Amino acid sequence: MACQRTLLGDIGGTTARFAVLTGDAVGAVKHLPVTRYRSLMDAIRDYLAGLEERAPPDAALLGVAAAIESGRGTLVNSQWVVDAAEIHAAYGIKSVHLINDFEAVAHALPHLTRRDVTALAGGKPPLGESMAVLGAGTGLGMAGIVHRGDRMTVIPTEGGHTTLPGTTPREDAVIERLRDRFGHASAERALSGSGLENLHTAIAAIDGTAVPDRTAKEITRLAADGGCPVCTATVDMFCAMLGTVAGNLALMFRARGGVYIAGGIAPQILDRLTQSEFVARFMAKGRFGPYLRKIPVAVIVNPDAAFLGLKAVALHLSQSSPPHDDM
Repeated sequence: MACQRTLLGDIGGTTARFAVLTGDAVGAVKHLPVTRYRSLMDAIRDYLAGLEERAPPDAALLGVAAAIESGRGTLVNSQWVVDAAEIHAAYGIKSVHLINDFEAVAHALPHLTRRDVTALAGGKPPLGESMAVLGAGTGLGMAGIVHRGDRMTVIPTEGGHTTLPGTTPREDAVIERLRDRFGHASAERALSGSGLENLHTAIAAIDGTAVPDRTAKEITRLAADGGCPVCTATVDMFCAMLGTVAGNLALMFRARGGVYIAGGIAPQILDRLTQSEFVARFMAKGRFGPYLRKIPVAVIVNPDAAFLGLKAVALHLSQSSPPHDDM
């Protein structure tokens, strides 16, 4: 009997990643720039056309950077619409499931190895404890794993859109500018690629420094080179705020099994992150500082870690009876 083939996808605001799960083996992951395609359907069509196997996959499981409702979601940062019924109709894929992208990353956490992460604080993660993950990239995602006895429940969230906390007068001044500009100063307005750009603009205005508009990549590069004081201040504030938000998430989920930093930005600024206020801010929770000092914190450096979670979910779905489809 032929092995089931499942199309796996990690669909973000900047990059769409695809692979095929055959049996229990995940093939090579292909990265496609979102800006190259008008829609997700075009990206899927391009990916499937490049496969040696011409028959459509038996199933599809996509982790999407969007709130999924009734098998459908719209990416906030790219306006791609993802629709399970449309994918089924267009490609003849029998079973199509959509989950939040950070739900997929959360499912990956128990499967991470030392090669997939770089530790920032704490010791070895204890087994059987709750965990949490957040990640800054095109947007800001969050999710948690809650353990109760031998049961593990993954909880997806839209935590990136919660209100950004300030812990210093300077951060308060930056947040005030973000609020004036956007109405609501969410965590994602600071802790994302566009968030770096927002912080850069706000810090320059507060300091009365005339600087050109810069992209997130330019900001992180110039901060690493030491060639722009505003960029350095921007990345330092980004790291500090990320630590504050990560510590909040750790308390919300009682994540004694570890807090993991995912997304594309943290691995690019890893040296700066380790030298920043990130860890101090993570632990700066007053009476609960000693509690947080025991929690392991690590950066996920494997860019395709979500596929570990997608594989786990796909195998579970394939064994479920009867199968559940989002279509």
